[in-house]
This record gives sequence, structure tokens and C-alpha cells, in this order.
Amino acid sequence: MPTPDDDHTGRRIKEQRRLARLTQRELADRIPYSYSWLTQVECGARPASVDFTAAVARALRIDVTVLTGQPYVVQLQEDRLAELIRPIRESLDLYDLGDDPGVITRPAVELTAATEELCAHVRATHLHAAAAALPDVITELTALCWRTPTTELWRALASAYRTAHDVTVKLGYFDLASVALDRLGWASERASDPCLAAVRQYFRGLVYFREGEYTIGLRLIRSGHAFLDPSVESREALTVAGQLHLGGSVLAARAEDESTAATHIASAREYAGRVGDASKVHWLNFGPVNVDLHEMSVAMEMRDYDEALRQAKAIKLPAGIATSRRAHYFIDRARVEMELGRSEASLRSLWAARRAAPEQTRYHPGARETVRGLIHMSRRTPESLGSMAAWVGM
Repeated sequence: MPTPDDDHTGRRIKEQRRLARLTQRELADRIPYSYSWLTQVECGARPASVDFTAAVARALRIDVTVLTGQPYVVQLQEDRLAELIRPIRESLDLYDLGDDPGVITRPAVELTAATEELCAHVRATHLHAAAAALPDVITELTALCWRTPTTELWRALASAYRTAHDVTVKLGYFDLASVALDRLGWASERASDPCLAAVRQYFRGLVYFREGEYTIGLRLIRSGHAFLDPSVESREALTVAGQLHLGGSVLAARAEDESTAATHIASAREYAGRVGDASKVHWLNFGPVNVDLHEMSVAMEMRDYDEALRQAKAIKLPAGIATSRRAHYFIDRARVEMELGRSEASLRSLWAARRAAPEQTRYHPGARETVRGLIHMSRRTPESLGSMAAWVGM
């Protein structure tokens, strides 16, 4: 049986490569990374970055979670989050069953407010609170939509499905997250809401960002724009269009298309200049700061770590920024600092992410791989790093 230190992405890559009957040299020829890089990852001497893992998963034609080991069931059970997944799954399966007379619902106005509260919980990274409340909200809204369908109720149900996607993605249940996106599409059609439909395409694009199929992801981003009427320049439509460009920027960066990534960033910055801080419009966190954060991510995904760190240092996070975005910034910064050999700074960034959003950080595969990289960089593991490694389950 493998020891905890043997249970890492590199070992799983080695196992899946052998199942595919490929040598290290043959697999290296199929990914945009060197043979040396692959051998270091497989033996655990180098962390498997999110983009590296996606490239290997694509080359081996397997789901990326086979390599990352998600969901991290032991930690989910410790945090009493695993027990909340089945009720979410069951609530998502009610969508086409019609009304259930046995379901007693809250008034529509209360349920609509509840969906907003769920979105706020996710942005604050209160994942347990969101996951616990979500099934009842979905169940009640589903029944109410069948009883007295209105545009506002369908929008509220679509928002609840969006929260189901956000929660399950953060906890590593990507199959369930895809189901939630299908339900989001189903509800947005009934709401006749093009912005909701476009938001769904944005999240579908990010699925392929994670899986390494960047061409499909960029097609989904373009299809999202197609839902939006260019003659409609409402704050909502401009915000959604801007967020689609941000999704396109990181997808293009992963595809090593620097020019397209820069074009998306420029377009997003133009929209952000027009709408300002629109972080609560569909809870997309869109605005000038989020554009800056994505520009840093583009440099990181292009593996221009010096530029990414320069941008990271220039970003001033406002006090009111969503906790989820704050933590994501520190996780990305930690990876950049680790890649540049700045181990102490990287560990400080990881602790900053943990303090800001412990649940999100604990289940983030990038944070885990950065911890692993720091361990291999250290001649002697400092107590603070050992504590972090134990906390994420290494």
C-alpha cells in the first residue's frame, strides 16, 4: 500500500502512463513539456502544475481527476462535507419530475433571497453553509417553478443550480458540477434569459480549461458571446461579456496563443472601464481588479513567472474583494513564487490563502502541488510547511 507521501499526482501519472503502454519518452512527445520535466514529476521531485496535469490527461484521454485524486474524500469526511454531496445530487435530479405536493415551499420572495445568500456564501468560501442549505432551496424552487412558473422563479432556480456548480467544483466533484451546468441551461431556457445562457457557456468553457481541451473551451466562449445581443449595452450584458473575455484569456494562454490572450484581456479591460466594480452582477466578481488578476494568470499560464510575479506585486486587493478571489490570488502567487525558487515567500502566500479561505485552499489541487514542490525544495522541512502539508492531507 502506498504511503501518504507516495500518493501524489506524479505517481498517478506514472500508473496511467503504464496502463496506456507508453514509455516516458513517448508520453513526453505528446505533451508540451520536456522528457526531463515528466520524469521529475513522476518521481515526485517536481510538482505537477494544473496545466501540466491537464496536458497529460488530454494526452492519455482520461479525466483529469484520475490524476489529481479528487475528490479528496478523507479530508471531506473530516470536515463533514462528504455527507452533503448526496442531497445535492438528489435535488438536481428532480428537475423534470413535475410538482411534488409533499414539498412545502417558502414564499417566492424568500426563496429568491435565499439564492442570493447562497451566492454570497460561496464568494465568502463558506462552502459547508452553502452545501448544507442548497438542496432544500433547489427542491423548493423546483416545486414552485412547476406550480406557478414565472421568469423570476426560473432565474432563481438557475442561480441555485449555478451555486451547485460552484460548490461541487470547489470540492472536486466535477461530474456533479457538469450536471449542475446542464440544469442551469434547462432553467435559463425557461427564463428566456440570454445572459444566464451566456454565463453557462462561460462555466462550460472553464471545464475544458481544467481538462486541457482549449480549442473547445474557446469555442464555448465564442458561443457565449453569440447569446448576447451587441445592441444591448446594459450593465448586466457588458459584465457577462467582459467575464467571457476573461475566460477566453486564460484558455488562450493555456493554448500558448499569447496574441489571442492579450486581445481578450484588452476587451475585458474595456468592459471593466465601462461598468466599474460589477462584482455582484451574477456574482461574477467582474471589474478592473479581476481583469488585473486574470492578466497575472495569463502570464503564469504562459510560464512567464517573472512577469506574473511583477504583476502580482502590483495588484492591490481592495478590502471588499470576494474572499474566493483573494484566496485564488494567493494560491496563484504561491505557485509563481515556488517556480521562481522563492520558497519562503511561496509559503507565506499559501498561509495567506489558508487564513482567507481555509475550505477553498484545502481542496485546491494547485495549493496541494505547490506544497509538494516546497517540500522537495527544502533541505529540512520547516515546521510551518510540515503543518501546511499535514493540513491538506499529505
